[in-house]
Formats: sequence, structure tokens, C-alpha cells
Amino acid sequence: MERTAHTIPPFISEAAGAVRERLAASSELEEFLRSAGVLTLDERRLIVEQALVLLEQNYVHLPEKMAMYAVNPVQRLRVLRSRIERQSSDTMPAEWIFHSEVSEVFHSVHDLHTVYLLPEPFAGKVAFLPFLIEEYTDQRGSHYAVTHIAPGFSAPGFERGAEVTHWSGIPIAAAVDLNAARFAGSNEAARHSRGLESLTIRPLIVHLPPFEEWVTVSYTDANGTHQELCEKWRVVTNLPGTVDTDTISATATSQGMDLNADETRRAKVLLFAPQIVDRQRHAESGNVREEVPANGVLLTSMPQTFRAREVQTPSGTFGHIRIFTFATPNADAFVKEFARLTDLLPQNGLIVDVRDNGGGSILASECLLQTLTARRITPEPAQFLNSALNLRICRAHQDDPRVDFTPWLPSMEQASETGAALSNAFPLTPSDRANSLGQAYFGPVVLVTNALCYSATDIFAAGFQDHEVGVVLGVDDNTGAGGANVWSHEVFTALAQGTPGSPYAGLPKKAGMRVAARRTLRVGARSGTPVEDLGVVPEHRHHMTQRDVLHDNEDLLARAGELLKSLPAHSLSITGTTSQNGAIRITMDTANLDRVDVYLDQRPRASIDVTDGHAEVSVNQPGAAKTLRVDGFTQSRLVASRTAKLPQA
Repeated sequence: MERTAHTIPPFISEAAGAVRERLAASSELEEFLRSAGVLTLDERRLIVEQALVLLEQNYVHLPEKMAMYAVNPVQRLRVLRSRIERQSSDTMPAEWIFHSEVSEVFHSVHDLHTVYLLPEPFAGKVAFLPFLIEEYTDQRGSHYAVTHIAPGFSAPGFERGAEVTHWSGIPIAAAVDLNAARFAGSNEAARHSRGLESLTIRPLIVHLPPFEEWVTVSYTDANGTHQELCEKWRVVTNLPGTVDTDTISATATSQGMDLNADETRRAKVLLFAPQIVDRQRHAESGNVREEVPANGVLLTSMPQTFRAREVQTPSGTFGHIRIFTFATPNADAFVKEFARLTDLLPQNGLIVDVRDNGGGSILASECLLQTLTARRITPEPAQFLNSALNLRICRAHQDDPRVDFTPWLPSMEQASETGAALSNAFPLTPSDRANSLGQAYFGPVVLVTNALCYSATDIFAAGFQDHEVGVVLGVDDNTGAGGANVWSHEVFTALAQGTPGSPYAGLPKKAGMRVAARRTLRVGARSGTPVEDLGVVPEHRHHMTQRDVLHDNEDLLARAGELLKSLPAHSLSITGTTSQNGAIRITMDTANLDRVDVYLDQRPRASIDVTDGHAEVSVNQPGAAKTLRVDGFTQSRLVASRTAKLPQA
């Protein structure tokens, strides 16, 4: 067996541009940890007291989590506070022990929204190894293959496809399970996926640093030779986020995000796709290159968000659009860019791929649904925990144009008498906004999910299923099962500012906390079912293969293509409108429809039977109608809808 050790990471010098600058400023884990350990005893006490406020008075899932997982995080914090009261600066334990205790309390509720954020120097940093490992299965069981390697990193036989067998002497499957046990997750699939992902990437704002300074990776190369690689953990400053989630705004108070997933996504771009950083910089500066990359990916103003392309499968040629994140400061621009990209893709079938998407803007995720269906979107309703503190916050922002909590107030006021644990449920996304654009893609749609889908992505997948947009194909048995709107400690503090006796206080050295503030409920046939802990179960299951992890999801896309081919494709287009003698003549092209209804300014005007091909209808036009809508049906089921503005005299 051959063993390779790296003392100087060669991939740093071969990185490009701004990425090289970040990596050049990275340090070995041992060196980085010398700057840690700066919290005083009073600062530790303050962190615990603020955690008590959030978990006891703001955390919406507290009653459910205490029952479901037989835990009492509030009591654990009280015990920790009591211990701190008996400590001195000389007797308090090492800081990593304190961070571990607080993190374990938050992890005990199995909720990736609800996290303790480590202070400086951990905030904004990522511990990493310069490669990724992914799992696939075959007749012999599970395998763990190297799938991405940082540009410039090399070791004998350590290439894409090398199979990892042991991790620091532990069989790799056991190492993944041991790692998974350290982290939160609402179901077994979610914990397993996060255990695997965090083997090589750990955002230090939510993860304790690795205990080991280096790892020994045992692997089998392409020739079947057993080899070992010894690699040190390094720490780098991550790429920054794109959304301000700590101020009073509709954007900040409508967040649904797994922060760890978002930090990990940005770290993967930094380490394994640095060209995306340059594309994003060009897009933001307006200096967008006009050519389409050689791999056929469509040009987009949001390269860290979307990747759209045409894919060839045994069942035909279809569109494939990957949504890496719903994190956006502008939900409307997000939806419009998605619609623009899908318009450039084949119209006979679309694969919407949200794997590994940890969420972001709930507004963006729910407003996106309308572009894929003719049905009117019903946004998911959400509930607050009924507490005196939440009631004070909602009262303070009644009729606030930035964040209006008025709908929730009556039920929260009544809770003192009824004893209800949760408020009544109302949507975060205004219904009119969720239906403002209408359908943009008319072909059949398959949604691809996995256990790393979380929060706003869970809500998107639930809405996709509840509105019967298409079929869900999962590479795991469930999504991550995070159904909530998450607020940061800073948001709670800002919302309570000026209210009498606010219990919030600023946290030391950029420490932070986030909790689920409002839980979301499903609509449609599953109306009232929480997304939290239950997630979205796919109608179809695909087990990732070696060809998937090494050859761009070849078998997964083939399976999605099979499903698309089995679904009917409907078509409805308005080809012309002419006005004469108080009537409007509308011409249309249709396919796989048997009826079309016509609306002027949202009022029904005509209904005609149609067959494939050309159709015409004339309707009286009282006054000067401004908008035209035509709805297409098959066997009384609404399947297509087009809108158009009418010319004005």
C-alpha cells in the first residue's frame, strides 16, 4: 500500500483570480485554532440567556419537538446557565466545550433552521479538504467515490472515480454514520446525507471544527491498487451570502433556509467551480459574455442560482434546469429569469432539479410554482407559537408596510383564553403575487429531489405536489423535511426594539442564533399537514448509480426522461387578436385540449370545444377590455393557461 502526504497544498497556486486570493489566505486548522477561545464568562452567560429567550418564547416547533424527540432544550439551557453561575474565569471549561454544549442543545430538536452560530473567529470560515465524496449503489451495495477534486490537487491514483474504503482507519460507511450522528436532521436520509457531505466541508459558523488536524483516506484507484492519502484540514474565508437576513424587511422575514447547506453550496463553488465566481462577477457588472459555453449551458444573469441546458436521454430530448438555491434579494427577478430560461429549452418536457438546495426566499419558491402550471397557486399558510413575546412583536408591527403581522393577531390575542399553542395559519406569500405572472412552461414537468432539499425548497416541492404540477422523482426516500420561516436573533431584536422590556440583547463577537419562527402547512389534498419532520415523499424513487455520480447524472436523467415521455404534453398559444364592431376575434393553436374558456379582464366570456390545430372564437367586448386569458382543458381538468394584453385604441 502506498501512502501520500501533502505538506504544501499545490492547488492554491493553480487557482484563478479572486479565488486564488482567498485560498492563499487560508491556513491549516491547527494554526487557525490558535486564535480561538476568546469568550469571557459573562459572554457565555449572555449567549445561554439569549438562547433561552428564543427557544422558550419564539421557537414555533418547541411543543412538537419536545414530544417527538423526547427532549427538553429549555431545561438543558437552564442547567447550563446554572453551571455557568458557579464557574469563574479560572474554572470555566475550554471554549470548544461550551460551544459543543450549546450546539448540542440546538441539535437536539432535529431542526436545521434552529441553530447556534459560532462567534469569531469561526463566523464566515469553512474547514475543508480539497475533494468531494458521493455515494452510489449497485448490486453489491453502497460505494463511496471521489467525484470532485480542487483544480491543481493531485495524488497517485486519486482521481474521479477512485473508491474510498476507509476514513482514518474507520470503514467509510461507519465513518459516514458516525459523522451523521453529530448533526441535526429531520429524518434518517437527511442525517445520512449531511454526514457524508460534512466529511470534507464544514462551515464553522454552524459546525464545531474537526477534532482531527488531518485525515487518512484509504482508497482503491482505477487499477485496483490500494493506496492512502494523508491530508490536513484547512480553513478559508467563504464566499459571502447575497441576502441581508438580519434587518426588518419582507425579504428577511420570509426566509426559509438551512444555513449550513447555503454555506456549503458557496464553499463548493469556491473550491470546485471557481469559474462560476467570475461569471457572477461579469453578470453583476453588466459585462455578460454573449457566447453559450461549450457544454451547452444557457447563459444566465444568475450563474450561482441556475444552470439550464438541453439533455439527450433514451426517451428523447428535454429541458433540464438546476436550481441551486432560492437565496435571492429579488424574488420577482428570480422568477422572471427562470421563466426566460425555460422558454429557451425544449417545450416537450422539463426536468426541474432541486437536489442539494437548502432553500432561501419563501416568496421566490412559492411564486415560481405559477410558471409551471395553469392552476391558481395557494401559498402555504404559516403559524406562530402563541407566546406573550410573539404577541408583543406582532402588535408592534400591526399594519407595518414592511412586515405586516395583522392577520395573526386575533388568534394570538384569543390564545390567553383558549390555551391554543399555535396561532391560526395565514400565508407569507400574498396570493395575488403568487399568481401575478401565470404559466410560462406548458410541457410536462418532473421535479427531482433528495434529502438535502430543505426549507423553502421543501415548501416548493410540497407546493409542486399539492398543486399536481407534475411528478416528483426522488433520489432519497424523503426531502429534508424543513417546513418553517426562519428568523435570526438580529431580526427578533430589531422587531422588538422600542417595545417595553424587550428581552433581547446583542450577542458578543458576532455570535448568532436562528430559530423557526413560523411553521408552514401544506395545501390541497394534504391541507393542514406540517412540512416539518414529514417532508415530501416522492412518487418515484431512483437510486444513484456510478454513472450518475461520475457521468453527469446519466441514469437519473434517463429515468426522468422515461417519466416525461409517459406524461401528456399540452399546448395552447394565442396567435392573434383583432377588434371589430364591439367584438374581439381570437385565434389560437391547441394540442391535446378539448375545451378552451375565454376571459376578458378576468370575466368569463366564452367556452368552445377544440381539437388539435387551429381554433377561433369571437366574443363581445363591453368597453375597452385590457387583458385576455384563455384556459385550456382536457377532460374537464385545467392544464394550460395563457394571458395577453389587448391593444388599446
